[in-house]
Amino acid sequence: MDALQTYQTPLSSRYASKDMANLFSPAKRYRTWRELWLNLAIAEKALGLPITDEAIEQMKANLDLTPEQFDIAAEEEKKRRHDVMAHVHTFGQVAPAAAGIIHLGATSCYVTDNADLIFIRTGLTYLLKSLAVLISRLSAFARENGGLPTLGFTHFQPAQLTTVGKRATLWIQELLWDLRNIKRARDDLGFRGVKGTTGTQASFLALFDGDHDKVEELDRLVTKLSGFPYAYPVTGQTYSRKIDIDVLAPLASLGATAHKIGTDLRLLANLKEIEEPFESTQIGSSAMAYKRNPMRCERVCSLSRHLQVLHQNALMTSSVQWFERTLDDSANRRVTLPEAFLTADIVLSTLRNVSEGLAVYPNVIARRIAQELPFMATENLIMAIVKKGGDRQEAHEKIRVLSHEAAYQVKNLGRENDLIERVREDPYFDPIKDELDQLLDPRTFVGRAPEQVERFLKEWVEPALADEELKEALAKADKVELSV
Repeated sequence: MDALQTYQTPLSSRYASKDMANLFSPAKRYRTWRELWLNLAIAEKALGLPITDEAIEQMKANLDLTPEQFDIAAEEEKKRRHDVMAHVHTFGQVAPAAAGIIHLGATSCYVTDNADLIFIRTGLTYLLKSLAVLISRLSAFARENGGLPTLGFTHFQPAQLTTVGKRATLWIQELLWDLRNIKRARDDLGFRGVKGTTGTQASFLALFDGDHDKVEELDRLVTKLSGFPYAYPVTGQTYSRKIDIDVLAPLASLGATAHKIGTDLRLLANLKEIEEPFESTQIGSSAMAYKRNPMRCERVCSLSRHLQVLHQNALMTSSVQWFERTLDDSANRRVTLPEAFLTADIVLSTLRNVSEGLAVYPNVIARRIAQELPFMATENLIMAIVKKGGDRQEAHEKIRVLSHEAAYQVKNLGRENDLIERVREDPYFDPIKDELDQLLDPRTFVGRAPEQVERFLKEWVEPALADEELKEALAKADKVELSV
């Protein structure tokens, strides 16, 4: 009940996956700090510092915090006004043989910054796998509907025909770019490593009696133990906050992609051509019982805007870091980094849920095509008459008059487009009346859209998803069930 009387972010309480919510939890954070202290102690011992086996074993045996240890840490932080030192003392209570060497030579950013880099790398991996599944789901949708003609829109006005599947490839292509960008950000990520208070490694140089080689080896060992291929060659007290810019930029870009997809689907829902999943017991409106609001896509758009904005925090924070560091980054990053990853996770899982249950209504699509296609087909009708020996200018004038008459029926009287009926009734078009059905077949107006879909999926999507890491994610992927 106490939890219900305290604000909780809906990002974790309502929407986020368990894995991503756990990644930024206090339990995960402080366990990771302890793992970093353990790695430092192992490396320092290997390089000759007097650290006992008992100290190492006690640290290994107490990586997870109990509720009692969380309480102790909270009391320590209240007293010391320093979260890292509060946890140093708390860890020392359960690993007494190590109490005197925990955090030896390190500054707070050894655990805070290195832990953040671990969380960022893991979070990017989670997002890559979820994004790959979304691309796979939408690719199946594109292939299934690759040949289904639909009215294209430019300026949200009727334009030449495309196909439902071809439109989906526009979404997928942007998601492939997001996949590339997120993977690049993850694979470029380095480790802060063991750098000391201002990045000079002075404290470690003192520990190893001026032995520069051992200090460099310590940095390499801790980086390797923490699972990173390299450490940033130089840092201040923190790793450069420009790294946060590079990480949040592809997430913001993903937000832009997701917003476009969500908006397209919302517009298509209004046209009743495609709808997101809608459960039999779902309520669209508390007042209007008939409504089927596209709430999932609206959520995607809402959170995507938030995701795009968070990148600005990283930009501004990086730009105001003074010299070797300033602490005005800390509170901002405590909010920005978890929110960015949780939001991206939610956007992807919601889109996955949508993609796994999209409903297409071919008859509605065909009806809308029938309302617009007669006007689009007029050039074909003129060319057909000319091929039969007719005069191009005379045919153009005939079509112009009939088109205006049909447009009057549609716009002024609210009736269906009857241009083709008028053409059928006009003796002038007798030479091509047997060809009208063929001339008006929507499939002849979609250009190379079906072929483009197949080629795109084969030459671009399949190679992108052939990565072993992503193949494993696809094999294990279940359908997303939304709790709200």
